Amino acid sequence: MTQLQCDIPDEIATRLQQKAKRMNLSVSRYLAQLIEKDLETGWPEGYFDLFGSCQAAPLERPEQGENQIRDTLL
Repeated sequence: MTQLQCDIPDEIATRLQQKAKRMNLSVSRYLAQLIEKDLETGWPEGYFDLFGSCQAAPLERPEQGENQIRDTLL
């Protein structure tokens, strides 16, 4: 496993440690999860299999009626 080093302000380091502790994770594991989430690309597995799978009636937009007259903001 690759080890990385970075410098962050003390205040952020403290908040990072507190958040990791609340989540019952090590700081390394918490950072790894954040980075992994940020680097995710593409569509989730099976995403395109969902298209056309809904058996309900097609969606229809109801009648919208007349536009409301609103006060002018100045």
